[in-house]
Amino acid sequence: MKQEQTIVFVCEHGSAKSVVAAAHFNRLAGERVLELRAVSRATDPDAEIAPAAEAGLRADGLGAVFRSPAKLTQADAAGAVRVVTFCELPEAYTTAAPVERWDDVPPVSEGYAKARDEIVGRIGLLLDGLGAGN
Repeated sequence: MKQEQTIVFVCEHGSAKSVVAAAHFNRLAGERVLELRAVSRATDPDAEIAPAAEAGLRADGLGAVFRSPAKLTQADAAGAVRVVTFCELPEAYTTAAPVERWDDVPPVSEGYAKARDEIVGRIGLLLDGLGAGN
């Protein structure tokens, strides 16, 4: 059995976009039976998940487990097969794994469905590439 590989989604506060991305990534990767999982991290963590993200994920049926936002570490970046960032990534983390920037995704606070749909569309493309071994 192949070892599960990790994708790290990073947003500034780790409380909205990265949380939504990780939850939907894990759902979609599971549906495709891929040995991939995602985690959500922050460059400057909030104390808790943003209410709009939590409510939206619950409405999507993905609200089972919420953790406090966690700060991105060198170990997170070094252990990832891909880092996807919604914000400026500190330079120390930019060489640990391939980095994709999705910083043009609209804020969850300005409309969960719009942000989610953009994120899910990009996740589909990411999974296509990762599933092909890229």
